[in-house]
This record gives sequence, C-alpha cells and structure tokens, in this order.
Amino acid sequence: MISLTVISNRLEIEFPLFRWLHADSLVKLGRSTANVVKRKLQRTAGFLLLAAASLCAGDRRVHLIPQLQPGQVLTYLIRFQSEKNIKTESRVVAPMAPDAAQIDAHGLLRVEILDVQQTVGKSAIHARGQFLTLDSGVWVKRPGDKKPNWDKQRVDPKDKVIEFTISSDGTVNDLKGLDHLFPEQQQAWQQWVSRFALAWTLPADGIKSGDKWKSEQLEQAEAPIAGLSWARESTYVRNEPCQASQLSLTGDVSPSSDPPDTCAVLLTTAKLKQNSSSKDATPDDFKLHELRTMGTAKGTSEFITYISLKSGLVMRATEETSQFMDVVVAKADASNRVHYNVEARSHAQVLLVTETPLNGP
Repeated sequence: MISLTVISNRLEIEFPLFRWLHADSLVKLGRSTANVVKRKLQRTAGFLLLAAASLCAGDRRVHLIPQLQPGQVLTYLIRFQSEKNIKTESRVVAPMAPDAAQIDAHGLLRVEILDVQQTVGKSAIHARGQFLTLDSGVWVKRPGDKKPNWDKQRVDPKDKVIEFTISSDGTVNDLKGLDHLFPEQQQAWQQWVSRFALAWTLPADGIKSGDKWKSEQLEQAEAPIAGLSWARESTYVRNEPCQASQLSLTGDVSPSSDPPDTCAVLLTTAKLKQNSSSKDATPDDFKLHELRTMGTAKGTSEFITYISLKSGLVMRATEETSQFMDVVVAKADASNRVHYNVEARSHAQVLLVTETPLNGP
C-alpha cells in the first residue's frame, strides 16, 4: 500500500505490504492358524477395498463449495507475518517514510453465516465476521529504534464487525466495516477471505485429482503501477487425511477431537505481471491528482489449501509471497519526484478451529 502525501511542494510516501491505497486517499492537500490367516485375508481385502474406493474417488470430479446454512458459525485462527525494506531517493526533500517495517499478527476470527442464496451455478453467501482476539505486533523500524515488547493483546469492541458477501463467482462484495479494524486485522481478514473464497473460483464443471488449470486475476488493490495482474497455475495434487484444530488457553494448536476428515490438496503458484510500460505506468486515479509514475513491479506467491471433501470448508491453508517494486512517483509537471525501491515478504496461515477457550454457551 502506498501512502502518499503531498505537502506544499513535497512528496512523502510509505509502503505497507500488499494493499495499495486509492490515490484520492493518499493526497492530503488536494492524500494434512486358520483364524489368523482368515483375519489377515479379511484385513488385506479391506485395505484393497479402501484403496479401490480412494482410486475411484480420485477419478470422480468434485465440487468444493462449502455446504453452509444460515446461523452457522465458523472460527478460524489466522497468523500473518510480513517484513518489508524500503530505500528512498529524492533530490527535493529527505522523505520521512520508514526504511523497514515488520508485522506479526495472530487472530481468532468468528464468522457467522447470515444468508445463503442458491443460484443456477454456485451459491452466494452473506456473512458477518468479528475478531475475538488479536495478539499482534506492528513494528515500524527507524534508525536507533529498539525492538518493542510484543506481549500485548488487543481486543476489539463488540461493535467492530465486518459484513460482506461472497458472490457466485468468488468476488467479495458489499463489504462494510473493514476500514474500522486495526491495519493488521485488515490484512489478516484479507488473507482469510482470499483462502475461504477459493472454492468459488474453481472450474465450474468440478475438479478431480491430477487436474491442472490456469487463471488470471487483476490486482484488486490500487497500486502506483497500472496494469498489474496475477497469472495463476493450480493443481489438484491429491487427497490427504485432515482434521480441524483446537486452541489451548496458552495459544498451542493441536488436532481437535472431531472425527478425521479427507481433504483435497490444492497447490497454486502465481506470478505478478505488469501490462503497462515501465516508462509510463501511471494509473488513472494518480492522473486525476496530477501525478505520474514510472517503474516496474514483480512478485511470486505459493498457496497450499486443504479443503474438506465432506463439508467443502477450508481446513487449513498457507501462503508464501514475495514482492518487489521499483517506482518513481512525480508531479505531472516533473517539479518533484521520489524514487522508491521496495522489497516485501509475507507468510500467512489459516486454520479452522472447532475448540477454543472461548467456546461456551
């Protein structure tokens, strides 16, 4: 996210990870024995039958849309860590943007399904989310700074909720309340919803083990470089045993007491593509504020998602992402310009939690 401020004739920009703000909000001024033989044969036959059943299941196309009902409540543990380093050059002013920043956020997200609408294709859901706890650390490092103490917990007031709709095509619409959350909560929620909504984006005729498919998605957040999109290659790798998690009072995660499940394991790799010229990469909203951008952006990402074959719920998911951006932001008349070189990496984990210390009537 670029946060750009025009103060008098100066440009000041900072780059939080992944979210890029709209230009109009950037500008301040204008901001997982016989009996013995018989038993052995029976056991062997059982194994063979199980293997045959698994093989048949692997050949069968499946649809992984979650089977949800109004009033159903889900809890997910989200862990999000990121680190970015920024180098800045300017002939006009020494920019005040931090040269590095780290985020380490762990949160429990409660999601209540408000409505399920059945359509000709995939269902759409309307839901409400709320962070029950958030143990987080956000560190913006400047020269001479000492690493702060992370032993803090922030709990949101009960009225801080997010309402949203996941449409039949997997897009998130009618989003309300996200901007009222802490910045690290916003990023944690975005990690969750991108994994949870994955099922809606799968091929409409279903998938079977070994299938591969490609897709392309525009970068959803506003960026200082126009024409960014993610080219994705996905594979239904195999089926694996899986299980929901439980969380202890001390924050330890272990398998829950729920019956074991079987999950489809999906692997997705993505590359960030730039479809604009490096010499003029200005997005339309930057042009409206009489700004011009030049530069390049690239990135890679890998997602591993475990989706229950029974319920369609995401049981767990991980993401590893790295991004790089080299961009110059200048005023349209070239009277002022700032050169930014940004490297960012992140790790995210999403776990379905069915037992927590917070469970109760």
